[in-house]
Amino acid sequence: MQSIKVKTPAKINLTLEILNKRTDGFHNIQSIMQAVSLFDFITINIEDGEENKISISGNSRKIPYDSRNIAHKAASLFFEKTGISGKNVDIYIEKHIPVEAGLAGGSSNAAGVLHGLNKIFGLPLSGTELSALAAQIGSDVSFCLFGGAKLASGRGEILERVESADCDIVIVKPDDVSISTKEAYQKFSELEDKPKTNNTLKVFMALNRHEDISHLLLNHFELPILRDYPRIGEIKSLLIAAGCKNALMSGSGSSVFGILSDKFSMPEIENAKHFVVKTIKHGVTTQV
Repeated sequence: MQSIKVKTPAKINLTLEILNKRTDGFHNIQSIMQAVSLFDFITINIEDGEENKISISGNSRKIPYDSRNIAHKAASLFFEKTGISGKNVDIYIEKHIPVEAGLAGGSSNAAGVLHGLNKIFGLPLSGTELSALAAQIGSDVSFCLFGGAKLASGRGEILERVESADCDIVIVKPDDVSISTKEAYQKFSELEDKPKTNNTLKVFMALNRHEDISHLLLNHFELPILRDYPRIGEIKSLLIAAGCKNALMSGSGSSVFGILSDKFSMPEIENAKHFVVKTIKHGVTTQV
């Protein structure tokens, strides 16, 4: 039996700007994506069999363990692309990244499966080929394949390296609020006056100059989401009141991250049972 364990990091969006809707139904965006030190773990076991069979299990009750899981899609595409056959594949997902939180947990799992399978079978696919598969699976999967900090454009699959943010963060996910990406885009499409900004370029330049970017955080999804989910706005206010330099909803939500300052103190949230709180010291990572 062949086996590998892959650590798959969450991501936050330091900026997320939605430019327009494409003819293929996706949206063009520009975003600064940053991998952070909050991880799921993917264990892949391979045994010989008569035909390819993919089984998925895990420790979370909030995700499907069948072909609906994009980790399953990642494995299927890998074997289709490589032509490898006669393998029983068992994938175990140890979840620590909150689900439907805008932290790309599922996308990171899919990227981890691509990375892990490619390593087990002796790197049959190049980085370019893996990227092409990742883009077929989901908009964030390409970024999750490489991690670090990237300027993402297109629908998120076009990546350019940027310096990582040098800061510690706290992530807060309300247990009673979950938002799908589909719902977030629907709410954004209903806005009559859509925001027109260019903070992504400003953050890109500030990071490369190693400047503070806390005052430049921006997420276009916040306007419609905060209107319908006031809890998220309350979390932002609590984080800032607790001493964060700034706070922002990540991705399509519902998690909020705050950039820590020396004055940060937040026992009222850390002791609350209806929040998932992750304080990340040296909070960013370039680990794949």
